[in-house]
Amino acid sequence: MLYGIAAATTALLLAAALAALLRLPALRFGILDRRRQRPLPLLGGVAVALVTCLVAAAGEWTRFAPLGSEICRLLIAAGAVAVLGLVADVRRVKARFLVGGTAVAAACVVPYGDTGFLLGLPAVGWIVLVTVGFKALDHADALVGTVGVVTAFGVGVCAAAEVMDELAVLLSVLAAALTGFLMQNWHPARIGLGASGSLFVGFVLASSAVMTRAGHDPVSSIGVLYSLTALATADVLLVALSRRLAGRPLLRRGPDHVAHRLRRIGLTPQGVTVLLGLGAFAAVLVGVLVHMGWMAEARVLWVGGVALLAVFALLHIKPYGPRRQPSLPVGGTVRPPAQATSSQVGARLRVRNG
Repeated sequence: MLYGIAAATTALLLAAALAALLRLPALRFGILDRRRQRPLPLLGGVAVALVTCLVAAAGEWTRFAPLGSEICRLLIAAGAVAVLGLVADVRRVKARFLVGGTAVAAACVVPYGDTGFLLGLPAVGWIVLVTVGFKALDHADALVGTVGVVTAFGVGVCAAAEVMDELAVLLSVLAAALTGFLMQNWHPARIGLGASGSLFVGFVLASSAVMTRAGHDPVSSIGVLYSLTALATADVLLVALSRRLAGRPLLRRGPDHVAHRLRRIGLTPQGVTVLLGLGAFAAVLVGVLVHMGWMAEARVLWVGGVALLAVFALLHIKPYGPRRQPSLPVGGTVRPPAQATSSQVGARLRVRNG
């Protein structure tokens, strides 16, 4: 207990300090997100991944909190995913390489002894989907950090209920590191996660959720896993449907995510983060209560239903056109410039010729 508190506090302080320090190298070497209104340094994810791995490894080295072989394998795979994301931050990498690398890492952490091979394959696909979903959420200040903290606490509670203390400690360290990072990432953000951090966070959370549900009923596990990561998966569904209906390539970037659409209807950046954070908290709470047996399993259907309604409602917000129409003058209308008649042109020419 005391070690968990000390580890979380250390992770929070180290992540906040390291994120602030890495901002200058990111600016110096041009590791920036240029899709936003102002270029944003992208080495914050390195701070989160590095601090999480180092603090968790310190527990293993000191034997205060031994990780065990499964958690060590998870950290190694998550670190590899973070390095892959860092490469994508530094230079352009095709999406299929990120997906393929994440799939290989996911295949290394699925507990096949509890899930079996047939259920292990869908688990790999689900980990990849959630990981990519968290990367897609990294388009707004503080969004991935806020959703990540909420999800880490929820999955950590599930892990503690399964007496998986090592995994619960790892998730508490991740939540603390993300909280420290949010000190630099709240709007207006001074540094961003980038692909390195968002892939790392999504991979650790998705893999941890699979580990906690391994051995449970597969049907109920689908609902619990979805509830724990409902926002990320709903955003992926929204983007896929929107681009399909608009005839746009699925992998082409665009301002068509949940946060983009909420901004178009007038919400502030802080308001979007708070609203989506509350939505993620509600879904995670349902997943935790169902996992603990304190709520009927059918309640996860409400999470899916609400998410689908939100997706279809957000589809009506057109993301690809201009953000707003030009403002009209008070008490009048915008009139097109008048065209000169032939008589006016002739009069002007006579005046010009003397």
